[in-house]
Amino acid sequence: MFRTALKRFQNKWKSYRHRFVPWIILNLSKNEKTLRQVTERTKDKLVSDEEVSQSLLKLFRVLLRSHGADHGELRAAQTHFLSQVTSEEEQYGRNPACGHDAMLQSLGFCIDRQPSTLPFAGTGVYVTKGFVPKGATVAMYPGTVYQAYEPILLQSIRNPFVFRCIDGVLIDGNDKGISKMVFKSCSGRDRVGPFMMSDTSWLTATPQNPLAVGQYVNNCSNEWPANVCYQEYDVPDEFPIELHQYLPNVNYSQDTRRPLRCVVLVSLRDITAGEELFSNYYTIVR
Repeated sequence: MFRTALKRFQNKWKSYRHRFVPWIILNLSKNEKTLRQVTERTKDKLVSDEEVSQSLLKLFRVLLRSHGADHGELRAAQTHFLSQVTSEEEQYGRNPACGHDAMLQSLGFCIDRQPSTLPFAGTGVYVTKGFVPKGATVAMYPGTVYQAYEPILLQSIRNPFVFRCIDGVLIDGNDKGISKMVFKSCSGRDRVGPFMMSDTSWLTATPQNPLAVGQYVNNCSNEWPANVCYQEYDVPDEFPIELHQYLPNVNYSQDTRRPLRCVVLVSLRDITAGEELFSNYYTIVR
């Protein structure tokens, strides 16, 4: 019985260690390429906020059309849609291919979660179709956004998906447990009439925004160097209200005056179909 428990712990650790910050730090000296990427951290954004916005708007508008809701029809369509939905599975599980079709049409590529190339790393993210050019917005890091002064102790316990931005802002990308309940609560709180101000579907197996899987991108290694990097992105005030329903982030505090913080993953080079995405957990640009 003890051996079974020990083996279960070892297997769990082999998967978790790729997201455990102290372990990554201790192994940087063994990982020359990763260490070089850390010491050569860029200070400039690879793409502008305007370019990120344009990529998101392009995808979200196709998603909106695919869901049968033009600007003039949105209010009636959302009211009817919500009245017909009785569960998350019914809401987001009807057509899982819809989001990927919209992504391929608008951005020219698809990404999806699959078992990682790294041994014991669990789930990873792959380019499954199309071609990703250098400087493209490839994924988003979903989750509840906490300012540096806000409480996150309970949510952070045994949680490898808490992402720290340069200014101390935290994004909890865990789609289970307390983290899931907090996100759903904040999302429901912020709803404006028929307009959802954030997307809860990333908490399910079939997110309607196919970009919202960035928390599953694994850390790079010597064998698998980084091909994407994290970039902070604050949603501008003029972002169309009817497209907020596809943003996979929500502020923990309702009274924060700061713009909604998102983190996107941007391609460092051209990426072809079949490649897994690898980031550097220590590289993020403002």
